[in-house]
Amino acid sequence: MDIGGSGIKGAPVDLGRGDLAQPRHKVLTPQPATPDDVAGCVKEVVDHFGWSGPVGVTFPGVVTSGVTRTAANVDKGWIDTDAARLLGDRLGGLPVTVLNDADAAGIAEMTFGAGRGRTGTVIMLTFGTGIGSAVFVNGHLVPNTELGHVELHGHDAEKHASSKAKEDEDLSWSQWAHRVQTYLAHIEMLFSPELFIIGGGVSRKSEKFLPLVEGIRAEMVPAQLQNNAGIVGAAMAAAGRV
Repeated sequence: MDIGGSGIKGAPVDLGRGDLAQPRHKVLTPQPATPDDVAGCVKEVVDHFGWSGPVGVTFPGVVTSGVTRTAANVDKGWIDTDAARLLGDRLGGLPVTVLNDADAAGIAEMTFGAGRGRTGTVIMLTFGTGIGSAVFVNGHLVPNTELGHVELHGHDAEKHASSKAKEDEDLSWSQWAHRVQTYLAHIEMLFSPELFIIGGGVSRKSEKFLPLVEGIRAEMVPAQLQNNAGIVGAAMAAAGRV
């Protein structure tokens, strides 16, 4: 399961292949995205598949031991909510594992996708309603980095360079690529990664903007699992493969 600011989607996952075992099912994120309403949507997606096993769930914020600590693009009622318990209860006692959405996507990409076999510092960035981040050092995850909230031009970077910002401000691909370039240059200055993996729904159109991003020393590649990476990583976490 992948909880996003605009959609909640999920599917059974084939952990041998690192791919969806069935086409994903998606419902719109309720507005406001309160814990109870989102839990109802998660149940709707799980019930769609008649699923009765472990469930992995991604969340757009900091997650520690199943508790959601921040809530940037969902209702503030999520702050300090025991999300694993809430969702487990709503799903009739199924075992639920909750983790940061970008961390889940990064785990999947490092195992099955663009980061497979890579060492050094690798940063995955997911561009969507906000900007999520997953930082890996020699294959080990540094959890809950939330680099979309670093300050850029006096505001959270995701307010300037997310794909939502592109849509809201009707930016051309060239205009948005310049914003992404500014953001990546800032992150590169802080972490000096060897590789940036660019994920989120916009990764399906990477040819429209990545070639326009200049001056970045690190290698830049689109996520191979594209927008399914979070679902795959969530399933890996639920199966204890993280």
